[in-house]
Amino acid sequence: MTLAVTPYLPRRRARSLFLPLRGLRTHVLIWGDPSRVTPERPPLVLLHGWMDVGASFQFLVDALDALEARDGAGAARFIIAPDGRGFGRSDSAPGGQRADTFWFPDHLADLDALLRASGLGLAHEPAVDLVGHSMGGNVAMMYAGIRPARVRRLVNLEGFGLPQSHPAQAPGRCAQWLDQLREPARRRDHDSLDAVATRLRRLNPRLRADFADWLAPHAARRNQAGRFEMLGDPAHKQLNPVLYRKEEAVACWARITAPVLWVEGRQTDVSKWWGDRYPREDFEVRLAAVPRLARATLDDCGHMLHHDQPEALAQQLQAHLDELPA
Repeated sequence: MTLAVTPYLPRRRARSLFLPLRGLRTHVLIWGDPSRVTPERPPLVLLHGWMDVGASFQFLVDALDALEARDGAGAARFIIAPDGRGFGRSDSAPGGQRADTFWFPDHLADLDALLRASGLGLAHEPAVDLVGHSMGGNVAMMYAGIRPARVRRLVNLEGFGLPQSHPAQAPGRCAQWLDQLREPARRRDHDSLDAVATRLRRLNPRLRADFADWLAPHAARRNQAGRFEMLGDPAHKQLNPVLYRKEEAVACWARITAPVLWVEGRQTDVSKWWGDRYPREDFEVRLAAVPRLARATLDDCGHMLHHDQPEALAQQLQAHLDELPA
């Protein structure tokens, strides 16, 4: 007999907006009242990872709210979580067109446009507190070095970057990209939302069943065939022809003026992504370039920190975001 899962009930309800950003119809979730923003409690912007969605942060938002209510912090933070281009309910390309390749600088430009968007209801363009997970962590770090005045505090949740590349890889990489364009990737689909939830738990065995059930309708939608397709453009899975240049990333990281908190899960195993192509020593050299850095490690936690340990992560975020300037 299968036991029913008690539904997850969000503590804070998000509002759903669609904003025109750089020709894209961009989906954004917001929690709270923008009129409550102050220099000491600026907007908190959450950037999700690869093949994820903004709603993925709901559990962290709720954990932060519970902490602030316990500590009497006053009005809850104004929080913004966009679906990145080609993820969730955001367009993949201007005009709703199909994308065959995604370019990393577009994520930076999309974030810059979001922080200037009048549709958020902000009275001005304040510096923000920025949190990014995985790919979103890389976007956050690059942006904070490129636009240091726009970021008050920064939290990087396992945004490691990529293995070092070498110019000799360019011809083969471009050839592989051209070959992939001939047969575009297809969206993965499932016969039910229960099957979507099962897939989410298979990808992350630490994911609670009630979390998975709540996430499923945010991570997938019913298609014309009646099946549920994942809300991540499959073109994101295509090889990108542009080589990752470590030196450029580190140059940006070195210009970050905001205090940075690096958070990782103790059980994260990066070797399953890159094997021995990205040794820990290489990452430590990169992280050493960050001028104002603190670190935290969460126990019983893998790469999906905001799913595995939202309460412990909320405690780390609250301490970092509320720390008085030195």
